[in-house]
Amino acid sequence: MTRSVVLFRDLLIPLLPLAAFLVNGLFGRWTREKAHWVSVPAVVLSFLLSLLVLKDVLSGVNTYASLYRWITVGAFDVSVGVMIDPLAAVMLIVVTSVSSLVHVYSIGYMHGDRGYARFFAYLSLFTFSMLMLVLSNNLLELFVFWEAVGLCSYLLIGHWYERRSAADAATKAFVVNRVGDFGFGLGLLLIFVTLGTLDYQAVFLGAKAASNQTVDLLAPFGGKLEVGLVTLIALLLFTGAMGKSAQLPLHVWLPDAMEGPTPVSALIHAATMVTAGVYMVARMHPVFEISPAAMATVAVVGGGTALFAATIGLVQNDIKRVVAYSTVSQLGTMFLACGIGAYGIAIFHLMTHAFFKGLLFLGAGSVIHALSGEQDIRKMGGLRNKIPATYLTFLIGSLSLAGVPLFAGFFSKDEILTRAFFAGDLGRVLWGVALLGALMTAFYAFRLVYLVFHGETRLLPDAAHRVHESPPVMTVPLWILAVLAVFSGWVGIPLIAGGDKIGHFLEPVFAGVAHAVHADIRLEGALIAVSVIVALLGIAIADMLYRTRPATPDKVAATWPRLYSLFLNKWWFDEIFDWAIVRPTRRISESFLWKVADVRIIDAFVNGVGSVTQQAAASWRRIQTGFTQDYAMTLVLGLLLVAAVWLAAW
Repeated sequence: MTRSVVLFRDLLIPLLPLAAFLVNGLFGRWTREKAHWVSVPAVVLSFLLSLLVLKDVLSGVNTYASLYRWITVGAFDVSVGVMIDPLAAVMLIVVTSVSSLVHVYSIGYMHGDRGYARFFAYLSLFTFSMLMLVLSNNLLELFVFWEAVGLCSYLLIGHWYERRSAADAATKAFVVNRVGDFGFGLGLLLIFVTLGTLDYQAVFLGAKAASNQTVDLLAPFGGKLEVGLVTLIALLLFTGAMGKSAQLPLHVWLPDAMEGPTPVSALIHAATMVTAGVYMVARMHPVFEISPAAMATVAVVGGGTALFAATIGLVQNDIKRVVAYSTVSQLGTMFLACGIGAYGIAIFHLMTHAFFKGLLFLGAGSVIHALSGEQDIRKMGGLRNKIPATYLTFLIGSLSLAGVPLFAGFFSKDEILTRAFFAGDLGRVLWGVALLGALMTAFYAFRLVYLVFHGETRLLPDAAHRVHESPPVMTVPLWILAVLAVFSGWVGIPLIAGGDKIGHFLEPVFAGVAHAVHADIRLEGALIAVSVIVALLGIAIADMLYRTRPATPDKVAATWPRLYSLFLNKWWFDEIFDWAIVRPTRRISESFLWKVADVRIIDAFVNGVGSVTQQAAASWRRIQTGFTQDYAMTLVLGLLLVAAVWLAAW
């Protein structure tokens, strides 16, 4: 194929979902319950085209092209373009495959919804935005679609906007992400002011040249606090990643986003949008690599978030929120990997996580569908034989999440732990933190399995009678994801002929990144054994507490009530933010911005102008008497006045 034909094919990958959005968005009142016939074929075709792209990249064919000049103002010159390399190819497969399965699943889950066509329109718009984010060849284009996926998140979380909780969750997600994106935007401005470009390749080269430059943060205030320029840029960019990927302390939006339909949770808040932050850090690794301080920050924030979110997941009772906090924790693990320079392994875990976490979210949705909307795991139990397909696929997803050998999550997670151990003193500390988080992850994954599917049913008799397995349009995507949750991890192990396939595939992207040397194979094997033992121990503890001795958890909670309350109430982060930010902002808004600035200043000025105009008009309209002699007298007096002024001047 010629270069132009290849480029046209590549552009069809995002343009097909965009076309589906336009059709369902503009003609939704006619497509209605047939909307999936527009969106599903479009995204499936995008997936098939992505496979062709992957085939080309495997053959060594990469694409870097500028489509047209977008903005040219003085030295500011930005084009719209695409860049397809191994990293972009992996992301294309992840986004289009999970999106295709979620689109198909949504046919059954959203059946009968009043906003059916609108839902599929937004779903297609999100897929387009995420694909363009991945394909961008410069930071401004990435930032535009970074914001676009944020908009789609707002629209999809608030799909059931009639519910106050859904509307509030959508607003919360939008506002918290804007906090992170403010730092991201500052980072882009600093890059342009410093380097005069936003093109990836030029930025990477310019960052090396600017590696010795510093900036005084307190100079405007008469103080002195010098920070490396590249360090500041990297930290500002990471602020955006913290918001998008729900890292401490900007994590609070993601669990509340579970108010949206379950397919939204699976697509946006498990498999794609929240991983955009990890993708961005990996893409910008030449900038982060220059600054050890920025790398350490990424690793520490990631490790801290992984453990923090795991503690909350231990005691949550909403089935989707347990999986949501697991997402926050796993994203932290990915950032830990990026912070120690293991970018390829972070992307590997991103890929496996997309499949097993998408499976868990869709499995949770299948449970909710079977129970007619029930989400409290304390009101479930005994579902194993009633919804067997959902149970088996959910079990596979849980085994992968827990890191049990031969499942996908084991290979990617254990490689991160091993790399951390060999990454110096900080790495060993983070290895311990991540290992404790892995223990908690295995525990709450199987706490969920036992409470939902095992034991005696806790459903009301009439509710138990209505339990039903989901239709094939929902269970088939579950089985496909279950297969991927097992075998997708096998591309990262040296057991396959040719060695670490995904590591070798991504090597051109991360060339030059220093990797820790595994000096002792036996020690590395011992570390893997420790990780496996920890995963099995977490499962065994969950089995003991929730299957063998189901009364024990209440005793444990009664023994440590403060710790239990801390975890159950999510470390009081929402309450702290409400006290420190929301309430003061609301008080300032009501007492000053509204009652003073708006009412007494703005409204008074506007109303004053109107009042003066009315009074002037009331005075002047008295001249309009309707009598000809009055008008004639006024005319004569006016002429005399003009003549007098003229004679005086003359």
